[in-house]
Amino acid sequence: MGVLKTYPVTKFIAGEKVTTSDVSIVTSSIYTTTGESAVIVKGEGDKTVILNHETTDHITVKSLSDNVLIKTTTGSIDGEYEEIEIHKGACVELRCVFDEWYIMSSDGLKNS
Repeated sequence: MGVLKTYPVTKFIAGEKVTTSDVSIVTSSIYTTTGESAVIVKGEGDKTVILNHETTDHITVKSLSDNVLIKTTTGSIDGEYEEIEIHKGACVELRCVFDEWYIMSSDGLKNS
């Protein structure tokens, strides 16, 4: 399946006009964000979502896979992490401010 995208939307990210989809459903092993509001990660095996600060400034990542690694194209996450890992059922909301990513909301550990 790879990537399914919902209806198109136009946003302004860092003063640039970006045409993207509202939500992407991802089954590929590596996916780089394109400005969507949410990414739902599904399928078997480990997955990686790369947060692209040039096209994306606010995103929610929902994991329906066992392990999803979230990385950035620049800066860090919360000023101290190069990457974070979420597991099946978890969800995290992130926002990019001046090329740094911040966790705005997270539902924490599931089934622990």
